Amino acid sequence: MAGLIPPDKLEQIRSASDIVDVIGSYLPLKRAGGNFVALCPFHKEKSPSFNVNPQRQIFHCFGCHKGGDVFTFVREYESLPFMDAVRRLAERAKIPLEFENDPSQGRSRQLKDQLLHLHEQITQRWQNCLANEAAGHAARDYLAQRGVPPEAVQLFRLGAAPEVWDDTVNWAKSKGHDLALVEQAGLILRKEGGDHHYDRFRGRLMFPICDEQGRVIGFSGRVLSADQKTAKYVNSPETPIFTKGKVFFGLDKSKRALLDAQTAIVCEGQLDLIACFMADVKNIVAPQGTALTADHARILKRYVEEVVLCFDADTAGQNATVRSLDSLLAAGLAVRVAVVPAPHDPDSFIKAAGGPAFREVIARAEGFFDYFLNRLVVTNDLGTDRGRLGVLHAMAEAVHKTGNGVLIDTYAQKTALRLAVSPESVRLEFRKFARTKPSAPAADEPPPESDYDLPVPEVEAEVWTTPSEPEIWLLKVVFAHEDTLEWLVAHLDLSWIAHAGVRHILDLRLNRHRENTWRGVGALLEDIESEPARRLITELTTHPRPIPNPTQQASLITLRLRNQFFDRRKSALLQQTTDPALDDTARHALLHQMEAVRQAKLQPLTPLPGIEDEPF
Repeated sequence: MAGLIPPDKLEQIRSASDIVDVIGSYLPLKRAGGNFVALCPFHKEKSPSFNVNPQRQIFHCFGCHKGGDVFTFVREYESLPFMDAVRRLAERAKIPLEFENDPSQGRSRQLKDQLLHLHEQITQRWQNCLANEAAGHAARDYLAQRGVPPEAVQLFRLGAAPEVWDDTVNWAKSKGHDLALVEQAGLILRKEGGDHHYDRFRGRLMFPICDEQGRVIGFSGRVLSADQKTAKYVNSPETPIFTKGKVFFGLDKSKRALLDAQTAIVCEGQLDLIACFMADVKNIVAPQGTALTADHARILKRYVEEVVLCFDADTAGQNATVRSLDSLLAAGLAVRVAVVPAPHDPDSFIKAAGGPAFREVIARAEGFFDYFLNRLVVTNDLGTDRGRLGVLHAMAEAVHKTGNGVLIDTYAQKTALRLAVSPESVRLEFRKFARTKPSAPAADEPPPESDYDLPVPEVEAEVWTTPSEPEIWLLKVVFAHEDTLEWLVAHLDLSWIAHAGVRHILDLRLNRHRENTWRGVGALLEDIESEPARRLITELTTHPRPIPNPTQQASLITLRLRNQFFDRRKSALLQQTTDPALDDTARHALLHQMEAVRQAKLQPLTPLPGIEDEPF
């Protein structure tokens, strides 16, 4: 397919990404015989069952049975689309990605690489200003006043932009950067009606915004004095590497905690997130502003099943909480709402009460519709018809978005209780709303989450049965002893394999031997869509126990599978002879075939022309 990475490029990336080195950068691996082991990152366990096989460049957990090659590990551990995992490993190995038949992709990637390099350099420049320069004094004082510890400053790479109009302009010139590129990055602005540039960020505390890989793609600059007549925050404009509605602040550092907790706390600002993170509440992210988009919700769904909204207690924060519902429900996420006591935000509350108290606030977070009903009751005058109707209609509209009959009925009863009316009357009004509400427009297809995302084919749900013992042993022989392949190519008839999944695996493996295209187990896994089949391969090949006399074993196993095939064939023919509708000629032909099968079973092992092609 045009525009995708060629197979030889994928193989180059795989070969350059030693699976022990890659997984070892995520987990503490210990050698155990020919393998390396660790506690599995994909399920909870007390003793290590996660194995990495350096010879075959695969991993397999004998506890949860997850397994695959280096691409699979990065994709699963980082919760990434496949092509993002490929890109990450390519960058790690310093292998440029080349795309077939699409030069524009290469130019786009080159521009993005230049912008990433520029953002990394200016991040370091502003870090140094904050740490060492007189121009960073106000920012240092502000951080001390807000109680941000030095380790947080270092972890989140905070910086300071000097209070001058041309610091970044002059810095870029000194580094030899094209000012047009620096302007495209959103770091400087062109003076209207002239050729002169000036800095976008001046006299601000700088928060680098990172993508999920931890690369700086934008900035948020906070004003340092409350009495300044300017915007409290200035953010990078959208660029080829930064789209505000698709980025969370802190996700690069919290994604593992999100996966472990299966719950994401969504807060409002960078300092809130930093305070939570340093208080050991790490399953937390912050959108750029309070607007939570459909893209944000889809990103969260890759990591968690539940979201706890913890925006500020002011009106703007609570309105943002309500606006977030549609996107989160559309992504299939459960939603709760945590409200810190006024006048606090998460940062000030943690400073005042501590991390454990904040965790308790999160633990007590109520379901969204309970929160929403309480808010409606507070903001509407229940002593008036208008107020009661406002609560009724708002609750009906909100809860019907779930499409869940149980929830709709539950909140009809709760709404009735708060309005002091009968549940049946509220149910009736809810049903009226359901009949009269406009049909929702068809949802747009979600945009790809990566520049290199592949279309995901729709596959039917498979029914996987356990292969027979001889079939499993044949796979063990095939993957542990490649010297048996020549004999198997000459003697094994794949129609003798009853299990469709095993038959497919053997077909791929033997064909690659015939065509001399074998590139290892990892490459084979790419051509197998069945997850149970992939797990079977990684399980059998992670511990390839030596088999004595493998060629002899291959012969004995193949003979057994052949004879089982003949027995099944003979039974099928016998069953057909019992059909009362058969005439004598047809019955005689069936008996003739049964005799041919019986005679074939007595012969030495060799493929039998004419038998294997008949329907089983």
